[in-house]
Amino acid sequence: MTDDEFSSVVGLLGREPKIAELAMYSVMWSEHCSYKSSRPHLGRFPTEAPWVVVGPGENAGVVDLGDGWLAALRIESHNHPSFVEPYQGAATGVGGILRDVFTMGARPIALWDQIRFGHLDDPHNRYLFSGVVAGIAGYGNAVGVPTVGGEVAFEDCYRGNPLVNVMCLGILRADQLVLGTAGEPGTISVLLGSSTGRDGIGGASVLASASFDEDSSAKRPAVQVGDPFQEKKLIEACLELYQKNLVVGIQDLGAAGLSCSTSEPAARAGMGMDVDLDRVHVRESDMTPGELLMSESQERMMAFVHPDQLDEVLAVAEKWEVDASVVGEVKPGGTLRVFKDGNLVAEVPASSLSEDAPTYDRPYSEPSWLADLWASTTDSSQSPDIGTSLLTMLGDPSLGDPSWVYQQYDHMLFLNTVVGPGDNGNLLRIKGTTKGLAVSTDGNGRLCYLDPRRGAARLVYESALNVAMVGARPMAVVDNLNFGNPEKPEVMWQFTETVEGISQACESLEIPVIGGNVSFYNETDGIDIYPTPIVGMLGLADPLPDRPPRLEAGKAGMDVWLLGPRNGTNLAGSAFEKLVSGHLGGRPTDPHPSTAGAVIGLARHLAVQGVAPVLHDVSEGGLAVAIAEICIRSEVGAAISFSDWHHLFCEDPHRFIAVAPPEAAASIRAAAHGSGVAATRIGSLGGSSIEFERNDRIEGSISLDAVAAAWRGAIRDRMDH
Repeated sequence: MTDDEFSSVVGLLGREPKIAELAMYSVMWSEHCSYKSSRPHLGRFPTEAPWVVVGPGENAGVVDLGDGWLAALRIESHNHPSFVEPYQGAATGVGGILRDVFTMGARPIALWDQIRFGHLDDPHNRYLFSGVVAGIAGYGNAVGVPTVGGEVAFEDCYRGNPLVNVMCLGILRADQLVLGTAGEPGTISVLLGSSTGRDGIGGASVLASASFDEDSSAKRPAVQVGDPFQEKKLIEACLELYQKNLVVGIQDLGAAGLSCSTSEPAARAGMGMDVDLDRVHVRESDMTPGELLMSESQERMMAFVHPDQLDEVLAVAEKWEVDASVVGEVKPGGTLRVFKDGNLVAEVPASSLSEDAPTYDRPYSEPSWLADLWASTTDSSQSPDIGTSLLTMLGDPSLGDPSWVYQQYDHMLFLNTVVGPGDNGNLLRIKGTTKGLAVSTDGNGRLCYLDPRRGAARLVYESALNVAMVGARPMAVVDNLNFGNPEKPEVMWQFTETVEGISQACESLEIPVIGGNVSFYNETDGIDIYPTPIVGMLGLADPLPDRPPRLEAGKAGMDVWLLGPRNGTNLAGSAFEKLVSGHLGGRPTDPHPSTAGAVIGLARHLAVQGVAPVLHDVSEGGLAVAIAEICIRSEVGAAISFSDWHHLFCEDPHRFIAVAPPEAAASIRAAAHGSGVAATRIGSLGGSSIEFERNDRIEGSISLDAVAAAWRGAIRDRMDH
């Protein structure tokens, strides 16, 4: 807390704050909890649509799927805790995002991870990577929620500050929706779940709201410790409480612990609360009031219940072997009072902890180095060796086989997974209905470093295209905005440009942003990460396609089509530029909203109609990598024609590949023509190698075995090192 913020607290209270009050304000006014640097800009996002039931501001966003079904979606970061203690940092990130979703009354049905690290040739990066993946797997598998997709990338800027973003999807019936409100005066607050300890004290303010340096290892005690079995019991207990209509409102105890779970529900209801800390079930007997109010011990929920239903609530908790303590009562007047040992240790306006948190209109300006970076383009006058270039890219861990990660996750729990990890988007069935839910999560820090507005907008279009390629209509976005130090004007410029890029793309597609997370201070020893927005896209497929396209469905003799703009030559921000040329510069191609909408609509049409067994977007690595991924997964070679080698490695947006039998050619051409999208047959599948032809001359030929070996060993060989 800064001196000015302390003075603001004194002004609000009309006196010096007590120690416990200071503890509450310090965590609730932290960057992580209050969004004090980002809040002035987040109102730019489009958040409304007829199908939005709950938008930003609650624990998770909720959309209407029709026929009485709702979906809840939330994404969160656990970056700094995962650097300090990778297993528990990642594990408790999973636990926290699960609670955000089942707090809304939803059963969590799937998880996604978006993770970023330094290069794997560094043993410490391998340690962090291995620990984070193990933490996600250990918690998700044990609690019984499948991790069905995600993305991993490796860049030097994440060496001292890895990114661990986790997204959760849940489903519920409309009459089960619960909000985070404290209700009317007389409502009882019941603390459910694990006992409170000193683990996680200051997690929000100490870890997530400050930059890192060489002393960051000393912050290890601030990392929470997770217990997935306790979380599983808590999920089932809460879902039974919702089913029996026994709660007025509920709030999870994540960042800021009791400080948040008492003040925010009371403030939403326009009420106050009396809280007795002596009633909190604890695992350490000598905790101070401030420690109790700041602790971020995991697997805890605060339920608000009518007094006449308290016995039923306690009976449900006992059935599921979940500890429960009556810790408070809702009061009129808006004042939060906290007692310990019979003494009043805190008396503050409940709303002041959240609604009166400071906001900073931080200065922002375009970086002075940006113009030179845009002018610094790759010398691409000489044609590269296509085969060697492709093998170099496929052998990079950011582009190679991610199965080392997802094979540690149980992605078939519930048997709802129709299209699992490793494909474009993921597709889940809602049992007992005709509906399917499609999700894609996408990020590209390198692209956003070169141009945050264009890069962020392209992520929205890429995610929408990915869910369309499994037959779904894109309907909602959540975002996780990972940035460096907001006190630097160039970082705030990157942030504001990113918000604008996401907003423009969402507006063009008429897709609302229903929630998100901002993670600032991703900076170590003064080095900021790339601006790294993560876009999570939810789509609805109704009815669920009988045979959604998959990368492994290609067969010899099938035609290969490129749908979308042709003949792009821009290599700025591309994998080729970074991995083959060893350069980073230039300005990425600006997305085109109307083209994006047409291409997304065409992809969905082809998926729903079953015209093409394989659909795959052209994104990182360009056309050459996309073709190679299809060939590897389908275990068949290909012959591809091109007119300019740049076309193979350019990553311009709004393009995808369709692989289909020759008899589908007329249908593909007609659908593309009707959508106003260019359709070009560029080759066919067959043989045991990938050949690239120009003017009937083979310019590059690589055996499928060599391609597959490079791709499969990209991560696995380094982790077995």
